[in-house]
Amino acid sequence: MAETKSSLPTLMVGAIGVVFGDIGTSVLYTVKEIFGPGHVQFTPNNVYGVLSLIFWTLTVIVSIKYVVLVLRADNNGEGGLVAMLTLASRAVADKPVLRRGMLMVGIFGTCLFYGDGVITPAITTLGAMEGLEVVSPAFTEYVIPLTLAVLFALFFVQKKGTAGIGRFFGPVMLLWFAVIAVLGVLQIANNPRILWALSPHYALAFAAQHPGVTFITLGAVVLCVTGCEALYADMGHFGKRPIRLAWFTIAMPALVLNYFGQGALLLAEGDAAVKNPFFHMAPDWATLPLVGLATAAAVIASQALISGAFSVTKQVIQLGFLPHLTIQHTSVRDMGQIYMPLVNWGLFVTIVLAIGMFRSSSNLAAAYGIAVTTDMLITTVLTFFVVRYTWRLSLALALAATGFFLMVDLLFWSSNLLKLVHGGWFPLAIAGAIFILMVTWRDGRALLHQALQETALDLKDFLAALFEAPPTRVDGTAVFLTPDPGIVPNALLHNLKHNKVLHQQNLFVTVQQHEVPWIGMEKRLLLEPLGHDCWQVVLNYGFKNDPDLPKALALLAARGVKLNPMSTSYFLSRHIVTPTVGTGLMPWREKLFAYMHHTATAAAEYLNLPSNAVVELGGKVEI
Repeated sequence: MAETKSSLPTLMVGAIGVVFGDIGTSVLYTVKEIFGPGHVQFTPNNVYGVLSLIFWTLTVIVSIKYVVLVLRADNNGEGGLVAMLTLASRAVADKPVLRRGMLMVGIFGTCLFYGDGVITPAITTLGAMEGLEVVSPAFTEYVIPLTLAVLFALFFVQKKGTAGIGRFFGPVMLLWFAVIAVLGVLQIANNPRILWALSPHYALAFAAQHPGVTFITLGAVVLCVTGCEALYADMGHFGKRPIRLAWFTIAMPALVLNYFGQGALLLAEGDAAVKNPFFHMAPDWATLPLVGLATAAAVIASQALISGAFSVTKQVIQLGFLPHLTIQHTSVRDMGQIYMPLVNWGLFVTIVLAIGMFRSSSNLAAAYGIAVTTDMLITTVLTFFVVRYTWRLSLALALAATGFFLMVDLLFWSSNLLKLVHGGWFPLAIAGAIFILMVTWRDGRALLHQALQETALDLKDFLAALFEAPPTRVDGTAVFLTPDPGIVPNALLHNLKHNKVLHQQNLFVTVQQHEVPWIGMEKRLLLEPLGHDCWQVVLNYGFKNDPDLPKALALLAARGVKLNPMSTSYFLSRHIVTPTVGTGLMPWREKLFAYMHHTATAAAEYLNLPSNAVVELGGKVEI
């Protein structure tokens, strides 16, 4: 879709600015974390072995797994874990037990994104600011305050939208990749033999000579592929071809040159450069400008994570795993530009907590990796089900396509489990808390729906009885929102009981969300006449559509149902949930759902209803 809107070079520049920010800034800390803690003895053979590990990790995980295989698993042109989850779950719809298990695994993977969304801005911005320590040790005490100031400014401007500055992201990141490539080339020129590390036999020899050390080292090596999920998640914005070309022609060559340049520097300067090899690559006069450019790149990488958190949250809401939250559109031209205050400031507070707890990029690196590798593992598992059940390839081909990557992912994942007590628990705790909220909301909504069904009245029977002695009709149109078609909404009962009137036109509207990214306007609306100027309306949305009830109902004009916005009233019911013991949820989860339901944003805001929409309290419902 995206490729038809802009030229290929434009899309490639856009992809460089959005897709590759996280993985592009991994050069700030990866090599430092491999050699810095002292796990790897500093010898020329070990430098060659580690560089070979980095190169082949980039090749196998990013180039082959994500760019070649995973990008093929598009959901109507859309990518990302939510898109793959819905694609895979639809393929096994006839296997309910497998589908439920897959949904739980996929949703937990989505929750891990929030853990990544906390660690990435913290580690990249801290890693950039720590370059000041290379300029002068006197700047050390200012690193954390400056990091917090930069991040506060970034989160503060979210409410104003990033469309204005977003057009600079691509050129800035192009400059970043050019600079890190040049820095690498300058160091490689002093020791061109370092390029022999491209051979996989150095990685194999390193692993054979130091198997235990290699296993531990993989937990730091994986830092070079942090952000690889973005290649898939942003496929819908740019298309497969621009992302693939940008990776193979710009991002990967620049990253490899820089990593090998850092290796050449370490061989030349040894322990003097190991504390922060990236910034030691630059001449003294260029270190401060490089810190500024690195900070800009870190901000861009962080922005991609923040925007991704908004987008993923919106999709999860529409899949029914979170209550409706306030969503503000920050651009009149691009509906994808949204701002969610609760998500924005929740992320910022958690990032501040992470920086306060860990206080350096090296300490944060101990917390990083486990969320990334778990997500990589989940992506591989879901890819298997897509290959097997969506593409309907043989079991042997499905295993051949994903089995090798599964073994690689398990190796990196198990290595990162060693970090669990050193900070790896932090992103898992974030993911676990959000997972509990999501599952509680889903289960609570199911119980609420069941309770309402037990007392629901059939709409057709009710209208037939009502019009035997019809109430007074008043001008205008009433739009009653109901969660299920064919059910009498409580707002109608309240209107008849208290006002004893019925509008001239009555629409009973149900909004249904589907496990596909987009549903076009031609399939948006289903209409069933009920007689007496009453209609049942079902509106269909995909998880990436923006629900807009007035806009969708305007389509009724073509079906002979004309609405005057000035005389149309919207009614929706909201129930007070009372938790009870013994309904299938643990007592604390019942109370949590009741609180979430009470504090959730009204659907009027979510569906873009006018401010005078009437919210009727539907009474207490026990779950």
